[in-house]
Amino acid sequence: MAKFKIVTQQAAGTSFGVSGGGYKLELEGLGGCDAEIVEVGATTEDEFIAAARGADALIAKGRPITRRIIDGLERCKVIALGSVGADSVDIAAATARGIPVTNVPDTFIEEVADHAMMLILATFRRLLTMDKYVREGRWREGRPLLSRFPRLMGQTLGFVSFGHVARAVAVRARPFGVRMLAYDPYVEELVMPQYGVEPVGLTELLQRSDIVSNHLPATPDAHHLLTEHHFRLMKPESLFINTGRGPTVDETALIKALREGWIAGAGLDVLEKEPPDPDNPLLAMDNVILTPHVASASARMDPERRRRVGQELALVLGGRWPRSCVNPSVLEKSALLRWQPYSMERGPGA
Repeated sequence: MAKFKIVTQQAAGTSFGVSGGGYKLELEGLGGCDAEIVEVGATTEDEFIAAARGADALIAKGRPITRRIIDGLERCKVIALGSVGADSVDIAAATARGIPVTNVPDTFIEEVADHAMMLILATFRRLLTMDKYVREGRWREGRPLLSRFPRLMGQTLGFVSFGHVARAVAVRARPFGVRMLAYDPYVEELVMPQYGVEPVGLTELLQRSDIVSNHLPATPDAHHLLTEHHFRLMKPESLFINTGRGPTVDETALIKALREGWIAGAGLDVLEKEPPDPDNPLLAMDNVILTPHVASASARMDPERRRRVGQELALVLGGRWPRSCVNPSVLEKSALLRWQPYSMERGPGA
């Protein structure tokens, strides 16, 4: 029997063995740590609580890790996430129990930045409309439509939140000749000019930007941060891009803004409810480009994040601080060895 028991929910449609046979990459990251990964086919929260009670660690996937689950843990030392966002775990409950929650905020930054830049360009140049015209034999309608819009050079791109992804998008956007603004009260203003970005308040950003790119994380403070009030501040010819999290936007307000012409269009990789209901109005809008929450996807992404999950588990189970901790306040109060300083560039908003 292994020294450490790591429990995770069995995802729908998988059949990994309880010995961790389907977790080769996580076990690779765990290295020499004497641990086994146990998949639990729980259909209810109570079943999961019973199965996870004696776990030394959890891998958070397949079901939300609620306060009830966390309060039922008897010896859990760490909860590991294989994502940037930490909204599937009750962070407050974990913090109250002194359990560090780890994430992987830096394994797929470039992929998400590429996708955001793709949505910016595709939305600005009305890519889907142009494709539709060609397929429907409306070849001559494309040029008159695009002739109504300015060129991208000289337009203003505004970032709502300026973490790692937004900074990588700024690096990509700068050669296009755009002006750039950013709003992020949690980032030191001196960081922004290094990327050619001017720090501004949220109201000014929305009023000045021709393209607004949202990178907000799904934290309690950011829930529905962008509302009807904010969309009314935007220019009628402006575009809204979202590769952050769907719940940071009041989707009803966004739909209204698109329908009533407060803004001209949107490029969305994330929605408030995923997958969306078939009757979601966004699905029928010609001025909206949608992708299915795939911005981080690449051949590299999944293996790297899974190895990283294993590495974070190994650090904590081995008695050391993790590399990335969503709730770092628990670390100073723990018996874990501090082998590196706090890194303010890591966390759910990074």
